[in-house]
Amino acid sequence: MKKHIKFSILFALIFVIQLTALYSDSTILASLIKPCIVLSLLIVLYISTRLKGRFHKRLFTGLIFALTGDVLLIYAGQDETYFMYGLMAFLLCHIFYTSAFYLDFKSAPELDKKGARIAIFLCAVLAIGFYFFLRPHLGIMKLPVMIYVLVISMMMMMASFRNLRVNANSFKLILFGAMFFLLSDSILAYNKFVQPINYSGIWIMATYMIAQYLITIGAIERKLIRNS
Repeated sequence: MKKHIKFSILFALIFVIQLTALYSDSTILASLIKPCIVLSLLIVLYISTRLKGRFHKRLFTGLIFALTGDVLLIYAGQDETYFMYGLMAFLLCHIFYTSAFYLDFKSAPELDKKGARIAIFLCAVLAIGFYFFLRPHLGIMKLPVMIYVLVISMMMMMASFRNLRVNANSFKLILFGAMFFLLSDSILAYNKFVQPINYSGIWIMATYMIAQYLITIGAIERKLIRNS
């Protein structure tokens, strides 16, 4: 991780400015800084990997959709339609992340079957439980949220399926990144559909930024272990 120290300092600066802007209700500053989160990750991913191979190309595409979602959600307070478009953009982001993680699973699908079964069980229980908890509050959003919960649980599963197929550092970074993404989306859903949370914007953005950082650095650190 030491080789990413310069970028980590830059990202930490973006992180602090974004959260400070949200805390102080500086809407203009928060809107200006928000796109820098993913833009910085796109740049470091490209410079570090040159997008060699399908894995990094799919992660890069996912980040582009995340950037699109970030920009759309800036205007969600003015028009609810932007929230729906933002949701679709992040849905596509998760799909591309999932497809990238699937490439690593496909490299040796016979490995760690016990771990895969545990991951499937845990993700299924969490996804079904959380959806049915939200369902009474969703109204016309039942179907979109159900699809979103399904996709992000699949992303979580595929992140866990990378175990033993890639180096441990990349596996852990991306797995924890997926967990933070799950946490961020859960806070957002609870805050929007169930009950407002104090400082929800700060909690959502903090967990989201950590998630994107961990996934991107995990992608840069990735080394596929060829099954002999």
